[in-house]
Formats: sequence, C-alpha cells, structure tokens
Amino acid sequence: MDTKNLIGGEWTDSAAGLRADSIDPADGKVIGSFPDSSVEDARAAISAARDRFRDPNWAENPRLRQMAMLRWADALERQVNELARLLTRENGKTLGQSRGEIVGAISEVRYYAGLARVVAGRALEVEPGGFSTVLKEPAGVAAIIIPWNAPAVLLVRALAPALAAGCTAVIKPAPQAAQITAAMVRALHEVDGLPEGVVNLVTETGSGVAQEFVASREVAVVSFTGSSQTGQRIMAAAAPTMKKLSLELGGKSCALVFPDADVPRVASLLARAAVIISGQQCTAARRVLVHASRYDAMKAALKEALGAMVVAPGTRPGADMGPLIDQSALAHVTSRIEQTMDECDEVILRGARLGGDLSGGFFVSPTLVAHRDTSAFFCQEEIFGPLVVVERFDDEREAVARANHTEFGLSASVWTNDGARALRVARALHDGTVWINDHNKLFAEAEAGGYLRSGLGRLHGYEALMDFLEVKHIYQSVGVVQADSV
Repeated sequence: MDTKNLIGGEWTDSAAGLRADSIDPADGKVIGSFPDSSVEDARAAISAARDRFRDPNWAENPRLRQMAMLRWADALERQVNELARLLTRENGKTLGQSRGEIVGAISEVRYYAGLARVVAGRALEVEPGGFSTVLKEPAGVAAIIIPWNAPAVLLVRALAPALAAGCTAVIKPAPQAAQITAAMVRALHEVDGLPEGVVNLVTETGSGVAQEFVASREVAVVSFTGSSQTGQRIMAAAAPTMKKLSLELGGKSCALVFPDADVPRVASLLARAAVIISGQQCTAARRVLVHASRYDAMKAALKEALGAMVVAPGTRPGADMGPLIDQSALAHVTSRIEQTMDECDEVILRGARLGGDLSGGFFVSPTLVAHRDTSAFFCQEEIFGPLVVVERFDDEREAVARANHTEFGLSASVWTNDGARALRVARALHDGTVWINDHNKLFAEAEAGGYLRSGLGRLHGYEALMDFLEVKHIYQSVGVVQADSV
C-alpha cells in the first residue's frame, strides 16, 4: 500500500521525493508507505485549492456539490468491507468498530449532501424601498487537519460540511492514518462531476505542512481535531491572518451514576465506552462518579467488565479492543498508568503491557483505580489509553461539582431512571454533549463540540456549516412606486 499526495487533481510524490512507512500497530510490521512532504508541497496544494475556489462553478453551484457528494457516498458504500479492513490494519481498532466508522462516515456525507442545497440567507425591507439581503457564502480554502484515532469519520465530519458550504480543501492526515485517508479521498476524487483541485491531500511525518496550512494567508478556515496543546498553538499561529477556526480538542469525560441505576448493566456499558479504540477516543468514559450507596458494587462490576475485555488484534474474532496506535503512544500511556497506580488511593484492576504472541504489537490491558482527590493528575489529564478512575460522591451537588472540576468540557453521561434528575444534572454539567443512560452516541444530525479547553465551534449537525461560511449583507435602495392620489 503505497499512496501519494493529491494536488490539483494529480497523484504525486513529495517534491523532495521522501517517503515514510505505515505500520500495523498489531505487530509493528510495515504495511505501506506515503510521501513525507514539505512546505513546498503544502503551498502547491493551497494554490490549487485557491485557484479552484475562484471558479464560481464550484463555490456557487450547490447542485453540482450535492451530486458529487452523493456519488462519493455511493462509492464509499461499495467499498465498506475493504475500507474497514484497511482501517483496522492501519489503526488497530476492532473490525466491528472500523466498519461502524465507515458506515457512519457514509451517513454523514449524505447528510451534508442534503444540506448543500439549503444554505439559506434572508431578505428584508429595512426602510421604504431599501432592501437588505443577507447571504451565507463559502469562506474559501479550508485546511482540514485530522488525527489518527477515527480518521475516516473525522475526515468526513469536517470535509463534508466544507464541501457543502462551497469551500475547497487541503487535507493533512496524521501519519498513522495516511493510507485510510488517501483511500477515502481517492473515492471522492474519482467520482464524476468533481472539479480538479477542489480536494487536495498532503501527507507528512512532521508538522511543517500543517504549520503552513495554519499560517497561510490563502487559507480561510482551519478545522483541527486533536490535543488541547496543539489547538492552542494553532490559535496563536492563526492569529496574524485572523482566519476562522474549528477546533475539537481534548476531553476527560465523566459518567455520573446515581443510586437507582442498574449497576451491572451500567458497568458493562461504561467498560465498553472506556476502551473504545483502546481508550484512544476523546469522548471515552474516563472518570466514573458513583453514589456512595452503590460505590462498592460499581467497583466490583467495573473490575469484572474491564477484566473480561479480550485484548487482541482487531482482525481477530471476538476482540474487544486492539493495540495502542504506536510505540510512542505505548511508552507514554504505560508510563502514566504506572505513575497512576503508584499515586492513587486504590488499584482495583492492574493493567500491563501484553507479551506472548502479542509482544510484537502495542497492546496494553485496562486499568481501573479509585481515588478521592479530583486534583490528581490522572483525574485531570487526558491519558489516551484504557485507564478508568472511579470516584465516590454523596449527593447530587457533589457529583456535579466533581464532574465540573476539570479544564475540559467535551462530554459526559448521566445514569439514572429519574427523568427530572437526569435533565437537571445534564443542564448543570459544563459539557458540549451530555448523554442520559448511554455514552458515545454521536450522529451526523446532532452538533458535537466542547466547552473550555475542549475547543471552539461545532462539528456534525447544521451548525457545522457555519464554521465554513461567511455572512454578507447587501443593501440596495430601489425606491418606491408612488401611489396615484384618489
């Protein structure tokens, strides 16, 4: 699997001819290569996108955009199984999760294809004979910088609204997701009706391409999903050009479990919500806050549920979670988990690096700890792996206070059969998404994004279009027809 850059409608190597390896995290073996690009490649892609945006046949033709996106969805649907296998091989997640991600991405493409023809403005008569027309116009070139953990759906949830709005795009995937991103983009590039240069793809191992995208005066929007620290650097680098930013950043999701919850059922669901993509998802359940009356029962149930997780290559039948993404992630996550186990109040389930026939991959089993002090680093820091912290609370007020003691505000869940309590607590939480008696439910139709250091803007839903649109007011005085006197 040897992919290339897509610039101005042509698949090409990097200007310097450099390439890098794609690695299977399940065994550490090379599965392909991709261009290790530079600023020169980034500028060529931006130039191609800028020139295409200036052609009104794309930016001002919603029917063309809709049909191209619908054909893209159809092309992806014909390749669901192949794309899922590629995603699992490059990312490590289980095959079922990969298939679900591809299917979700297809649904999202179709959702935004529908919205492409309903980007509405308004007109009003502001004074006699004076008319104000308010238009929503595409912002320009959109730079889309995507991570490796859910690369197919995270590509689509930014690229699809950008295309629906009428933008052109330059895409920079994480190096660990170069193959699946190229496959998704290739399916779009090959559809009938997509003008060359609308979508451009540049891969790299470092950050020079991404930095050029952020700093360039020719780029109007940056859409980034990743860490809060990188998001802050993007904000600073984008400040001189005052470009629009859409940033979905880190999270430390809490699950609040009240006395009337069904503990065995909730524990089973939260265990799966905690180890989704091996705990490498920003909305994964990381802190479980439990009422004192159910605390001991929840600890036991979570230990059983997490301990029963089958850790194996994502292609293996029955696997619940696969490996971490690479050696660097494995080293960092295991180091932070070991430090957590040294400092926490109680180690309930001790995770570890797995050996034997899994020693060639980046596998680690789940860890469950209990702790009281919410200021502990493992209660505050987003540790991107299968680590869960369980905490006790005595009443509703304390539960909310503990959950809101964080610099993040991406997502949370509330578990109770009391409908009034569920809504009351959800309203009090400082999070962009709150699930009731569920976790990790994301839909194309419903906006997602965070408060505080979890980011800016929203993706999914109608509001995502606004990140890629500008609003223009056009005023014209045409006068009035004077009525004849009677």
